[in-house]
Amino acid sequence: MTKNNIINVDLIQNELPDTSLKTSDFFYELPEELIAQTPLYPRDSSRLMVLDRESKKIEHRIFHDITEYLRPNDTLVINDSRVIPARIFGKSEKGADVELLLLRQRGADTWETLVRPGKRARIGSKIDFSGMMTAEITDIIDEGNRIARFEYDREKYKSVYEILHEIGLMPLPPYITQRLEDSERYQTVYSKEEGSAAAPTAGLHFTNELLDKIKSMGIAVVPVMLHVGLGTFRPVKAESITDHHMHSEFITVTPEAADTINNRRAAGGRIIAVGTTSCRTLESAADDSGIIQPICGDTGIFIYPGYKFKAVDARITNFHLPESTLLMLVSALAGREFIMQAYETAVREKYRFFSFGDAMFIL
Repeated sequence: MTKNNIINVDLIQNELPDTSLKTSDFFYELPEELIAQTPLYPRDSSRLMVLDRESKKIEHRIFHDITEYLRPNDTLVINDSRVIPARIFGKSEKGADVELLLLRQRGADTWETLVRPGKRARIGSKIDFSGMMTAEITDIIDEGNRIARFEYDREKYKSVYEILHEIGLMPLPPYITQRLEDSERYQTVYSKEEGSAAAPTAGLHFTNELLDKIKSMGIAVVPVMLHVGLGTFRPVKAESITDHHMHSEFITVTPEAADTINNRRAAGGRIIAVGTTSCRTLESAADDSGIIQPICGDTGIFIYPGYKFKAVDARITNFHLPESTLLMLVSALAGREFIMQAYETAVREKYRFFSFGDAMFIL
């Protein structure tokens, strides 16, 4: 394969060596009042915990101070996927309330969805959405996951996306109970291609002004894309983490992005992933020697302690839910004990947690 070819993959799944870890090894106590309900203004005024993997030192800063830890030859890799108003409410054929969360587009008008309650979404059942479109359930995946085919007036509407922007709500995580006044605060300033059911939240801390400053330092900001779906946030229910199955998500790395990342890393620069989604995309696209290949397809990569990183040198991330695959991923980079120590420190120092919370920079 040449570097200018885009390859298609059905699924990327890593074989990982550590089979002894339990889901409970990633549990920590979190007071409810530390779950951030609203984003801070300005975006880069959130707190930043800096973890040095070599010295095991922890520093407490403000996010805009991140420039002090960046070098001119570094590359920030961002996920430019944009969240769609994917939460819609309809009525079953018997008039019962049904909620759909659109997770991933499977075809022009076919989507993988999460249906609540799932018992009202048998194969062949139809759901009406304000008379603007209907969804017919065509397949059952598992639990509440269904494949739905949407029908609507194609002379009036160009696509399902257009209807979603009229009737859909931003799919905020269930732990956020306060109303979001400005839906753009659940988008990164660089979001571009619609398709995510949740925000790549590590990027929410960046302002355009901060990004301009970073670029002026000689640091490259390179976009890749992962449409965030259930795979990123599905809870781990298995006792052993190796029994957990990741749902696949759609990723893209263009030839131009791959070339920039590879050239700058070859010149001695660090590859810094902004968020777990950018990290998973890079590790999915990297070959065994760490070279990023252009890619357009699905990834089901599950990263946890024992994984040997091929492409990512450092990471910017948020504080994640207990026993989540996201917490397992950051533990793979920094070490479980160091991460759990950092989380204990964050609770003690009253950091803000989860999507609208504070950030961590793992060096």
